[in-house]
Amino acid sequence: MGTFDIKRERRDLYNGTVARFDLVEVPPMRFLTADGSGNPNTSADYGKVLEALYTCSYAVRAVARVELGRVHTVGPLEGLWYADDLGVFTARDKDAWAWTMMIWQPDWVTEDMVASAVETVTRRKPHVAVDRVRLEEFAEGPAVQTLHVGPYDAEGPVIARMHEEAITGRGLIASGHHHEIYLSDARKTEPARLRTILRQPVASAAEQ
Repeated sequence: MGTFDIKRERRDLYNGTVARFDLVEVPPMRFLTADGSGNPNTSADYGKVLEALYTCSYAVRAVARVELGRVHTVGPLEGLWYADDLGVFTARDKDAWAWTMMIWQPDWVTEDMVASAVETVTRRKPHVAVDRVRLEEFAEGPAVQTLHVGPYDAEGPVIARMHEEAITGRGLIASGHHHEIYLSDARKTEPARLRTILRQPVASAAEQ
């Protein structure tokens, strides 16, 4: 059995085309998640959350390999971004952002396996904030998404076009939190080449 890679298996959800807004159906998926708020560029809390998510995700991968003989590629970092005023996203007012960061987990990973992984991390790396991490299912449903290539701070016009043209033009309204999937490693990729999926869950305007 080969290594399962969610980006390869679900290219419809983890790929896209710049300037094209696709309507996708996102099935229920499971993630390790952790919440926080504030500017991700300056918040020490954001760094702690990412460390905890990645450390626990790799520990879960090791448990799954030992217990089930199944191997998966750790998924990309994803984030749900929200605020009382959605205008803070197009304005890039990052201090006003709240967020839930997430890393996908395979269906075969159980809560007991996650608990075992967390116990190992706690024992070996007690400084990691594993108490912030939880396993939960996220049911997104219909969504409009596109691929953005470039700096994160250049996303504003793309997000505005998504809401003002791509969503309303289909007779839809935004429903749920703005979702980003980071296909590039920001530590190793120059800003102009960063690849990010921008996704917005939607609902029919006529049914609201």
